[in-house]
Amino acid sequence: MRPSPRSIRCLRRALGAGLLIAGVIAAASLQASAHVTVKPGEAPRGSFSVFSFSVPNERSDASTVKLEITFPAENPIPFVSVQPVPGWTWTAEKATLAKPIEGHGKPITEAVSKITWTGGEIKPGEFQLFTVSAGPLPTNAKQLEFKAVQTYSNGEVVRWIEPAPKGGPEPEFPAPVLQLTKKSKGH
Repeated sequence: MRPSPRSIRCLRRALGAGLLIAGVIAAASLQASAHVTVKPGEAPRGSFSVFSFSVPNERSDASTVKLEITFPAENPIPFVSVQPVPGWTWTAEKATLAKPIEGHGKPITEAVSKITWTGGEIKPGEFQLFTVSAGPLPTNAKQLEFKAVQTYSNGEVVRWIEPAPKGGPEPEFPAPVLQLTKKSKGH
């Protein structure tokens, strides 16, 4: 028995609607998962560690042209070095610490508060890693939250600054987080 032309049209509409819904869900999940993150996502407390801020371009009509990363003031990191990224320049701002911290047997009174990268471009469909070497990482914290601000060539600014609530759903614009693990033994 052959299907009627009407049943074929209904089947095509249903299939088309299903594909449209699947596409919308896929696009929404891609957008929700594509945000500024820290790679790797964890490092030992008290260590000097190398980690990167992974920055995807989520726009199809603009390039990322600026990235600002604010370091946590409540858990300062005394020493931060930046790995150059071809085509980009960086500047670091420092802040005076309310309470000096110990570093190599001397009191440290200021720490990096923000690093800004400019001059380069992350085109649509691309991402870039912005890598730092930092330490010693705090010994009394479970995680470090970095606030990230991403600027596009069309003037749009996306603020990845929302804290992730414990046990709650991920916010729309989560701040990048570095989980701190137990101190490593040895070097």
